[in-house]
Amino acid sequence: MKFLEKIVEDLLSKFSDLSNLNIILPGKRPLVFISKILKQNAYSGMLPQFLTIEDLIQDLAGKQHLQGVALHLFAYRVYQKVDNSEDFGGFLKWFPTLQKDWDDMLKFTDNDEKVLQWMLDEERIKNWGDDLGEEDNARKRNLNFWRKMNEFLPLLKQELNAKNWATSGMIHVAAHDKIENFAKNSNSQFVFCGFNAFTPIEESLVKNLLHWDKAICYFQADRYYIDDTRQEAGKFLREHLKWKEFNDHRSFNWIEDDFRQEKNINVYEVSGNVVQTKVLPKIFANIPIEDISKTAVVLLDENLLPASLDALTMVPNLNITMGFPLKNMSFSNAIKKLFYLQKQLEKKSSSYYYADVFPILQELPNSADDQKIVNEFISNIESRNIVYISAKMFDELLGKLSYFSLLKYPKDVIKYLDDLIHFCIDIKFRITDDDILYENISHFETTFKILKNQLQPYKIPIKIETLEVLINQLVNSESIDFQGEPLAGLQVMGLLESRLLNFENIILLSVNEGKLPLGNTQNTYLPFDVRKNFGLNTFLENDSIYAYHFYRLIQDSKNVHLLFNALSSGVNTGEKSRFITQIEMESSHNINHIVVDNASEPIIQELMCIEKTESVLAKLQEWKKSVSASHLTSYLYNPIDFYLRYVLKVRDTDEIEEELSVRNYGNLVHFAVQYLYEDLKNKILTLEDFKVLKDRVEASIIHAIETLNHQKEFYDRGMNYVHRQIAERVIRSILQYDEDLVKNGSSLEILELEKNVKAEFFINEDKTDSVMFNGFVDRIDRLDGVIRIIDYKTAKTKRLQIKSNSKKDREEQLETLFYNEDYKQALQLSIYKYVLQQDEDYNRNPLESGIWSFAEVNKGVAALDVVDFDDSEIEFAIASLINLILDPNVPFEEKEQVSW
Repeated sequence: MKFLEKIVEDLLSKFSDLSNLNIILPGKRPLVFISKILKQNAYSGMLPQFLTIEDLIQDLAGKQHLQGVALHLFAYRVYQKVDNSEDFGGFLKWFPTLQKDWDDMLKFTDNDEKVLQWMLDEERIKNWGDDLGEEDNARKRNLNFWRKMNEFLPLLKQELNAKNWATSGMIHVAAHDKIENFAKNSNSQFVFCGFNAFTPIEESLVKNLLHWDKAICYFQADRYYIDDTRQEAGKFLREHLKWKEFNDHRSFNWIEDDFRQEKNINVYEVSGNVVQTKVLPKIFANIPIEDISKTAVVLLDENLLPASLDALTMVPNLNITMGFPLKNMSFSNAIKKLFYLQKQLEKKSSSYYYADVFPILQELPNSADDQKIVNEFISNIESRNIVYISAKMFDELLGKLSYFSLLKYPKDVIKYLDDLIHFCIDIKFRITDDDILYENISHFETTFKILKNQLQPYKIPIKIETLEVLINQLVNSESIDFQGEPLAGLQVMGLLESRLLNFENIILLSVNEGKLPLGNTQNTYLPFDVRKNFGLNTFLENDSIYAYHFYRLIQDSKNVHLLFNALSSGVNTGEKSRFITQIEMESSHNINHIVVDNASEPIIQELMCIEKTESVLAKLQEWKKSVSASHLTSYLYNPIDFYLRYVLKVRDTDEIEEELSVRNYGNLVHFAVQYLYEDLKNKILTLEDFKVLKDRVEASIIHAIETLNHQKEFYDRGMNYVHRQIAERVIRSILQYDEDLVKNGSSLEILELEKNVKAEFFINEDKTDSVMFNGFVDRIDRLDGVIRIIDYKTAKTKRLQIKSNSKKDREEQLETLFYNEDYKQALQLSIYKYVLQQDEDYNRNPLESGIWSFAEVNKGVAALDVVDFDDSEIEFAIASLINLILDPNVPFEEKEQVSW
């Protein structure tokens, strides 16, 4: 800590007792290092007082700082005297930005009302000679806005002063009039350490204290950017050099020449944001253990902290200064989703969208009793495929949940905050093994209490959406602070936390434009020219401040590693910071450029292969007791799927379908047609029957929906409504096709619907080994004396003709006939035909099997066409496939899925 050591050494040479000193720092972070250096210098007196310059200005002003929600509520009450037509939610959309602009006016100008009047006059000039009319438009809104602000802000200042309250800008103004007397009469000495930019009031305070010999200033400047007027890093320090207070009697301390000293600078071009952290282990492999405490990892993107910690597991001691943003933690996400749910209920409280509810229930910490209720609720909703949960069902299924009131739309915001507070208290004391979660919940508990205490006195009507904004304002600025040993090991910090500190090894991540510097990202209502004209900071001044922090950090270092994300994605342009380019072009340092290629060799995924062990063969023997045609077609599609589903009997997890799946679309038509024809089985159909059937189509669809355990509302909107209409059209087409057969003189009789059929099937010539076929035939009818076995399909028909290639390879073809996936429909029909041939009720008539495709419903039944083969040969081909499945030497191998 070269700079701090130099300060302490100089102070001890001037003062034997430091207790009367007030050391003013940019932040509290260096305090512990100063204390350590004092101890190393054998200082045994009382420690000096440590302050930030903001603390000093506020003490001087003598006003209570009002900020955050308290200021917003007070300001809104004042604003209602100017315009009482806008609710608090609308006020919050613009006031925080305006307040920052107003504080800038107060800090950097002599009179904030001049700026306000300028903005009003500018709007008047823009619209001079124009008739804005009575209609609402952007130009008229802007003019009215600044007209109101010229009345509102002076009134707000007046009412705040009456209570001795102040914003940060007002504190600067109040301190201004007291600076001269304070500097003249103070008995203390003030030491300003490591400052770069001051506001005018801060500058006046420092100058006055210097004038009366009550202050010492230590600047950490370097000739590289001080002497070169083109270097924006030295912009403010060059101005300080011109102060008349610095003369032969009182020198400007200090300007070093450290940046030009030899450095090892490495610039890493990395393809990806998180990928930057993967480079850290390689960098640390070249840093000796004894130099770890002289090393800092500076994160310009706070979101990289978790990934960085994962990558730094090899570092024995580590201290985190920056903290982890509260808004990125799991409990925070659950609360965010809870408020999103409430906003949805504000729009429509009659039902709950399942995707709004599930994440809340899954992410909030649940007791054992609550978890049981949650599991049952999710299982119930998934099994019934309920997308929109009615309020009644929601109450029935979750009513016993301990925090159920949080999921209901609140009638009173204060009561809702009470419920949130009690919920936090309840779960906080159940958590014993997760300190970070405990801290996360504790922060929210405090936030809810602050909001409740602030809201109650004002009696302002608050919507849930507004409450969410207030909570976000409090939470977004909060972070979980980590405890560590700041004097030993690696330091992980943000750029601002590095002020006054020096390290031999510096590693900066996310050195991209938009991160360093931030660029033109100011959130302000004041145009650039207005800010420039009145001396307010613009993005140019902010860039200069960041430039100074960057150069100051690396000027005393020996090894510098600068990593930037070269990948363009989202808001990231993949552009390295211009500060890197400046060093490359303007400095004399040799820079080593390293491209970290994130491209890797394609991952070779080995297809799954299951050997048929004794246990697998045993399960296959169980499978033989009930074999369906769909089992065999599943094997043809992918043997691993067959193994998992039908041998191991692994069930697919229930997933809610927001859009009707192909499978359930087919079921919808299946069940509806079954319902229609059920009462007409074993009856020759007449034209009168079809008139009745057509009138019952709507009822059949409702029956099918109930059979699927779906909600009727599921089909009332969007694509599901379209699917229902298509299903109805298919059903009517089936009825019309059958009716046309009867009209044309055919005799049609429905014999069975969803018929469960079983038959033993021998798989060897000796008929000593067999399987039991077991399945459901969608429809069996008799058309003009021919028994038809019909299988409904959603897909189009495929390869229903089976014929030999040639007499020469006929036997070989039979051996592997059904090994081809293209024949799976033909295989299914062949099995159904075989099973029905074993049934005495059907084998007396000619049998025909076919597919009725819903995709080609007007074509009717496409019959299985077996050419050149007799039934025994087809049965041999089926047996061959089954024997392949049972063959202990043929493993279950996953098929590579082809994507088009």
